[in-house]
Amino acid sequence: MKEAGEIVRYSDAELAEFKDLILAKIEKAQSDLELIKSAYMNDLNNGTDDTSPTFKAFEEGSETMSKEANSQLAIRQEKFIRDLKNALIRIENKTYGICKVTGKLIDKERLKLVPHATMSIEAKNMQR
Repeated sequence: MKEAGEIVRYSDAELAEFKDLILAKIEKAQSDLELIKSAYMNDLNNGTDDTSPTFKAFEEGSETMSKEANSQLAIRQEKFIRDLKNALIRIENKTYGICKVTGKLIDKERLKLVPHATMSIEAKNMQR
């Protein structure tokens, strides 16, 4: 039984597990971001004089579209990395995994899938 007023949080061992998971996700997200950026730079360098037939198949409009899509992907990826880094700060503060709305622990399975989550499913559903 939890005492009234006792703080509900994940154990240090659990926090360490989440930290490893998040560090691995940050590493992958940063390498994905590099891929997105290098693809974007290649788009800029290649122009339409690229000799590959697949590239010539693109029309001007879709070329612009792919640059915009790439840019959006990069922005989303940067936000994802920032959210993951914020999750690391919450681990250091031992507030990781606590729903910012209900104050209850966010389900472990949810955190494994969305390690930067700050709300429980219950709180998410209340927002709708």
